[in-house]
Amino acid sequence: MLFYILLFLSIGSLWWHWRARDRMKVTNLTGKYVFITGCDTGFGNMAAKTFDKKGFRVFASCLTETGAKELKAVTSNQLQTVLLDVRDSDSVKKTAAWIKAEVQSEGLWGLVNNAGIMGPSAPTDWLDIEHFREPIEVNLIGLINVTINMLPLIKQAKGRIVNVSSVGGRLAFSGGGYCPSKFGVEGFNDILRRDMKAFGVKVSCIQPGLFKTPLSNPAKILKEKEVIWNQLPPDTKKQYGEEYFQKDAAKKEKLSKICINMDVSLVVECMEHALTSLYPRAHYVIGQDAKWFWTPLSRMPAAVQDFLLLRNRAKPAASHAK
Repeated sequence: MLFYILLFLSIGSLWWHWRARDRMKVTNLTGKYVFITGCDTGFGNMAAKTFDKKGFRVFASCLTETGAKELKAVTSNQLQTVLLDVRDSDSVKKTAAWIKAEVQSEGLWGLVNNAGIMGPSAPTDWLDIEHFREPIEVNLIGLINVTINMLPLIKQAKGRIVNVSSVGGRLAFSGGGYCPSKFGVEGFNDILRRDMKAFGVKVSCIQPGLFKTPLSNPAKILKEKEVIWNQLPPDTKKQYGEEYFQKDAAKKEKLSKICINMDVSLVVECMEHALTSLYPRAHYVIGQDAKWFWTPLSRMPAAVQDFLLLRNRAKPAASHAK
């Protein structure tokens, strides 16, 4: 009996210590420089507004002039926007040089690699290499390129890097370039975290589930998929059957409604913790679907994963699966 009491007290003590440690903050962060990519909409847009209000000097990159103007209109004069396509190496280098001139000897406290796209989501045999290329170029190669160019400034400040991945980087739930790109982000994040430890730079990975943002707009995803379906060779359409597209869309819509998280601020809160905590976490799993379905499923045997995921797909007409 005494053993179990001591075990319970030990576990309780460790939990309390972890909670106390998790709440410890870095002091004197007001006025520190933070660079966020992908601020037109979604997570990046809210993060730029939030960190601006909290006193950070925010550099917010936007893909479009409209996005930059709208963000500037609702933030302080301290926030600065820059147009950036992370696929453009010259643009990335120019942005890094501009930020270097702005931060001077202080360096860059935070880099939030948020820019990302979904890309077409469809069975692999519907796609060509270009369908894979764009999400990989944006979500992975662009993220790596931005990080490499900003690293000297981050090391100078002994700052933080926050990479936005996805539960799709733990479990591939759809065809196309999105999941491979996010698996790549996870691998890059892990090796970067270990490489930077010696320099006092802390690296964290955000793994959101399905949140309601323009990135996950079901109407846009369905439209892109329909365009691909309409261009498929007759033989491929015959293999899947004329009813496949609508049946599969209905299953995906049902799953989306079950999994969707509405409160985008939960992701931004994790970004803030990663930037301000004395002991930031290596990984932040966010969203009820991520915590209770996708992440546990990612640790299960392949047979279990396949069974559950295939239940949420329509079966092709020519299927030989048993």
